[in-house]
Amino acid sequence: MESESAQGLFGPLAWLYANGGTVVAILVALSVVALAVILLKGWQFARLRLGSTAPLAEAERQWAGGRAGEALETLAGSPHPAARVLETALRGQLRGDVDAATVREEVQRVAAAQLAGLRSHLKVLEVIGALSPLLGLLGTVLGMIEAFQELEAAGSQVDPSVLSGGIWEALLTTAAGLAVAIPVVAVLSGLERIVERTAQFMEDRVTRVFTGALAESGDAAGTPSPATQLRPDHAH
Repeated sequence: MESESAQGLFGPLAWLYANGGTVVAILVALSVVALAVILLKGWQFARLRLGSTAPLAEAERQWAGGRAGEALETLAGSPHPAARVLETALRGQLRGDVDAATVREEVQRVAAAQLAGLRSHLKVLEVIGALSPLLGLLGTVLGMIEAFQELEAAGSQVDPSVLSGGIWEALLTTAAGLAVAIPVVAVLSGLERIVERTAQFMEDRVTRVFTGALAESGDAAGTPSPATQLRPDHAH
């Protein structure tokens, strides 16, 4: 039974290799690499809980209410990349011995590192998505050359089935290349969109910290935030 199941699994691959040649084998290998990267990125994004921003909103409310310690603890417990950036910004606001420019530089550094982690391995998908159709086209051209060579060798005894058989085998590599490229490009576009939204979310939250939006929300609630308490008019 195991040998029959293995034959059923690898049978189509063997057929593709027999009819498409080395180019199809390369495309199959690229598809395996692309699938591995997609699964890796899906696991990474799920682990970071990119769709869950409730802890960050709660931390902002705690900060605006003057509970800096609770806000930092909430951010430390969140795996979201924006939590690392926001935590850096809030800690910088609490330090009176560090100027705002230095805090901004550190926040930018942390944000760049977090986004680099989110973008890791996406270049692999981009290369596979661009290379697969070209490899398929290369296989088609090579197959057509081989078909016409066989046609020339046949001389006056030309068999139309020889030419038609060579053509469909050549076109098989183009189909295989497109079959690999289309889903890879579609998934890559979705992953890049997620990273872009995360970057915008980071920028929005950090901007609120540096522009004093969180402090103003705390003032409006009647409770000065930690950042507000650092102002000269709240020193006494």
